[in-house]
Amino acid sequence: MLTLYRLEGCPYCEIVVDRLEELGVDYESVWVEGLHSKRDAVRRVSGQRQVPVIVDDDIGVTMAESERILEFLERSYA
Repeated sequence: MLTLYRLEGCPYCEIVVDRLEELGVDYESVWVEGLHSKRDAVRRVSGQRQVPVIVDDDIGVTMAESERILEFLERSYA
């Protein structure tokens, strides 16, 4: 299962969502707090508080930064 940690209104998160949907990848969204200092859920899984972050349990990958995530999705799911 792939989990996407995202923030409402985040353009980088939306780019990742668009690509996931284009590829037909099932994923679960975890909505995070708007305040950077309150994004503890993201910090627990990735060690930092920026979004987007994906966690792919099947492959064993946790990754931040939309460009890296898009490259990973292309390699793994395209």
